[in-house]
Amino acid sequence: MRLDKYLCDMGLGSRAQVKAGIRKGLAQVDGAVCREPERKIAEGQTVAYEGRLVSYVETEYYMLYKPAGVVSATEDAKEATVLELIGERRRKDLFPVGRLDKDTEGLLLLTNDGALAHRLLSPRRHVDKVYYARVEGVVRPEFVELFARGLDIGDEKPALPADLEIISVNGEGLNGQALEAFSTRSEIWERSFQQADISEIRLTLREGRFHQVKRMMDAVGCRVIYLKRLSMGPLKLDQALKPGEYRPLTEEELRKIKEL
Repeated sequence: MRLDKYLCDMGLGSRAQVKAGIRKGLAQVDGAVCREPERKIAEGQTVAYEGRLVSYVETEYYMLYKPAGVVSATEDAKEATVLELIGERRRKDLFPVGRLDKDTEGLLLLTNDGALAHRLLSPRRHVDKVYYARVEGVVRPEFVELFARGLDIGDEKPALPADLEIISVNGEGLNGQALEAFSTRSEIWERSFQQADISEIRLTLREGRFHQVKRMMDAVGCRVIYLKRLSMGPLKLDQALKPGEYRPLTEEELRKIKEL
């Protein structure tokens, strides 16, 4: 690999900036100053730039707890981007795998591995994506079957079948047998419609259409007020991370997502 490409890939500047720096004597190869941008770097050689060692990495993988208020993009003229949150990145060509809306929080993978990104996002692979949401409105038990059949959200084709789990309605916890009993307890419905209705759900999708969770909830008369992605395939959001924090993937996490 050429020296200028090596340094450029590691984020030391644009190709033109790196070439200019090399010609000024800012680069060293195996401890000796090198002024030739076209110099070939072989495996095992040491490279330094402006006095610090620069080791080459071909691919990077970061789990980010995306906070609300930043956009899932590599650059934006007006908004802060998720890439700006990865302060320790060494590759300049990282990108987010998929998108989360600006106001959506949760798991986001950033990498420069295009083949892996394709596998995770390919519509034919139907990789599960799990979301937690709080919505305005009462999410009724019959919605579970509507989502499981494939909901019409205004596109040419209905959304693929999705798994809807009702966690709570107005603070009334629901799971297991409680969900079956919930549909017959009319007093809950009566109380629900007498106050500002808030439901909590967990939704598993196998595709990634534009604003899909919000559009699916709109289709049943509810409005998403908070949305967080919990997982993508086998990759689960690290509960130790706070919004805006990130870490490299572990070897085990990387192995699992590469097996998809």
